[in-house]
Amino acid sequence: MKVLIVDDHSIVRDGLAALFEQVRPDLEVHQAGDTNEGLQLLDHVGDFDLLILDLLMPGADGFEAISAFGLKRPDLPVIVLSSSEDPDDVRKALASGALGYVPKSASQYVLLSAINLVMNGDLYVPPLVLAKRSEGDTEPRCAPNALDKILTPRQLQVLILLCEGNPNKIIAAKLELSEKTVKTHITLIFKALNVANRIQAVKVAQRAGLI
Repeated sequence: MKVLIVDDHSIVRDGLAALFEQVRPDLEVHQAGDTNEGLQLLDHVGDFDLLILDLLMPGADGFEAISAFGLKRPDLPVIVLSSSEDPDDVRKALASGALGYVPKSASQYVLLSAINLVMNGDLYVPPLVLAKRSEGDTEPRCAPNALDKILTPRQLQVLILLCEGNPNKIIAAKLELSEKTVKTHITLIFKALNVANRIQAVKVAQRAGLI
């Protein structure tokens, strides 16, 4: 199993490599100091199984980097490891195609758990995004006709198809996406609307006049 670490700080890369050597000796680790170097390694090595990507690197937009790696290898799982703990950055990274987001303040056990989840086809969302509603906040966070302000155009497409009762497999086929990507979008939609399931999401969409 091959892992590519892209981070502009060598101490972070070396620390991760040492961690993996200790607890996951089955991992073959490659390192890159920036997005361009990482993309070149993707071309030359080719068969990576996991990408761990820093979101904030000099001269690079981390969200665009996620998309750039996704264009070359749509099937390559991406975990963002970032110093940013802004929930908006988490949502945007996942919306860009990452399957996990781990703050650099997290423990090594959190990172290893996130890797296991992502490699098993699941999504890792950090607790900072899963904060409970404030006391007395009983309604989903959505004002009428404002869904386009809190959801991306692609998420709106997914939400419309979800409201029509389509399963993930059909949504994926209609939008020419992978089922994993559809699952990611639905998770982000639920978080953005502050709902727990499809029924609640449909009710929000109805109130907003989307359907």
